[in-house]
Amino acid sequence: MDFQLPAEDDPRRLAVRTWLHEHPAPTGRQLAEAGYVAPHWPAPWGVGADPVHQLIIDDELRRAKVRRPTNPIGIGWAGPTIAYAGTEDQKARYLFPLLSGEEFWCQLFSEPEAGSDLAALGTRAERDGDEWIINGQKIWTSGAQFAKFGILIARTDPTAPKQRGISYFICPMDLPGIEIRPITEMTGGQTFNEVFFTDVRLPAANLVGEVNDGWRLAKVTLGNERVSLSTGGVLWGMGPTGLDLVDLIRSTGPVTDPHLRQRIAAVYTEHVILDLIRLRTLSARVQGRQPGPEASVRKLLADEHGQHVMALARDSVGALAMLRRVDGDSAASGSFSGLGQGPIPGGLLDAGWYDGFMFAPALTIGGGTWAVQRNIIGERVLGLPAEPDAAAGRPWAETRGHISG
Repeated sequence: MDFQLPAEDDPRRLAVRTWLHEHPAPTGRQLAEAGYVAPHWPAPWGVGADPVHQLIIDDELRRAKVRRPTNPIGIGWAGPTIAYAGTEDQKARYLFPLLSGEEFWCQLFSEPEAGSDLAALGTRAERDGDEWIINGQKIWTSGAQFAKFGILIARTDPTAPKQRGISYFICPMDLPGIEIRPITEMTGGQTFNEVFFTDVRLPAANLVGEVNDGWRLAKVTLGNERVSLSTGGVLWGMGPTGLDLVDLIRSTGPVTDPHLRQRIAAVYTEHVILDLIRLRTLSARVQGRQPGPEASVRKLLADEHGQHVMALARDSVGALAMLRRVDGDSAASGSFSGLGQGPIPGGLLDAGWYDGFMFAPALTIGGGTWAVQRNIIGERVLGLPAEPDAAAGRPWAETRGHISG
């Protein structure tokens, strides 16, 4: 793969520059309608960009200091699933407001009693005329208190095998019967939530795909999730990058401790490797293929990398790190004190690093635990014998372990 981007006079690059000249401070809606939020999507939501074209667009937006809308679950997970299996009416209603960031989304998958076995969910959806009646509970739902819509999976056939009686829905978060209870984290923030459904009436038109085909669509979502959680900053795409940390440490002067130097080199190496895997994943997505094994590989590596970065930041500060307190803003909520967006005013003493260190233990649990990811890689990539699930007599990897949202 050639990683050298096309020259400055490449027509695709000039087209983006012309558009940015005409829209010097573009809104989220303008970016979405131009196809620059998710360029690899087909028109009218994207521009059908191939891998090189998408990298060109990313490069030009970055140079112009233009940021895409923040709606990670909507753009990264819900949108691709709706585009893949939704009706034309669903695509027309949800995709542009989702891409523009006008309507924030959450994910209603995980449940307290299901653990990593997502297919063991107990939330029920029963058909009543032109509506579905939803009863149950979800947990670890990121951003539910701010979301306009959620992607919901619920059991529609309790007599079918676990993975064959599940359906996939679009759920307005303001429906009567929905109760949202924020969970306070040790960061002091409230990123995650419990969500309770009591006789919630959901329009039948909000079903995505066919009845009882929700498990297949959930796997589409989870595949895109593992790509999305592994991009950008080291905290599930947010916060700083490993290079941010390396640059900060470099700016403080030479590092004389050989052990610390080795850790810095390891963080840099991990960053480069993850970026190369990202390009492979990007190539698969823009060519119309669903994320493959590299999504699980990169998710696994990226989460451990995030923990390495945050631990190195703490140790680079030294004993002073024990005297700082978190500022109450959860790193995963996107309020990471500007880290990863240019010069960091507070350097290694910026409160965001401390929030990030407190949040980092969640990285290897959310979106599929590190143990389940290794089983998926072992069975599906390396072809190792399946690890039997003692309770169900099937490969553990088939549960597609999922804890976050």
